[in-house]
Amino acid sequence: MSPAGAVRCQLLIPAAGAGRRMGLDQPKALMRVGGEPLVVRTLRRFVPLDLIDRAVIVVSPGYESVFESALQSAFPDARFSFTLGGDERQISVANGLACLDPDTDIVVIHDAGRPFVSGDAIRASIRAAEECGAATVAIPTVDTVLRADAERRLIDTPDRRFLWMCQTPQTFRVPVIHAAHASARLENYIGTDDASLVRRIGGEVKLVMGSPFNFKITTPADLVMAEYVIKEGLA
Repeated sequence: MSPAGAVRCQLLIPAAGAGRRMGLDQPKALMRVGGEPLVVRTLRRFVPLDLIDRAVIVVSPGYESVFESALQSAFPDARFSFTLGGDERQISVANGLACLDPDTDIVVIHDAGRPFVSGDAIRASIRAAEECGAATVAIPTVDTVLRADAERRLIDTPDRRFLWMCQTPQTFRVPVIHAAHASARLENYIGTDDASLVRRIGGEVKLVMGSPFNFKITTPADLVMAEYVIKEGLA
């Protein structure tokens, strides 16, 4: 049974990032975090929600067999679908959406580089997407945010009461996200994330409370923090 009851959910993991900011010569999702590949550690968060089987994994060209081997070893009873990523994350997600099962109602899109997402956040995003069509996990910003011009001169300071830091998963009813990507593709538009594509065509996106631990491993400093979180059992 899916986390949303009768609603049929499917997981999509964009894992084609090159990891250049980590100084890697392989996809970031394959680097070892806490003794196992990052993508494996991230996928473990979805096992209790029965979202591993039929998950779509978007991988870097030339690394298909490496991903397949790593995931088969970690999850021998799961069936994964693999597809290739593109030059932009948006293209990678679109490729993954094309691989969803025809009977999928809701797709849960989660960064391979966020290994500490909570089950509560995932479930909440599914419920919110079921209700309004689209949802993203996020956290309120605690810092003062400055808006500057091209010369780094301060323009204004937005009210942080209304500012949130975007995380994943971003979760959608399948027709909603298909329409958003189709519009972006037709107009050659590249957005920052999938939820912004839905807002761009006038769709409602519900914000779901995340956690500071649901950070994305992007830099060596992030990797140090991730290893500490694992060592101390913080998330």
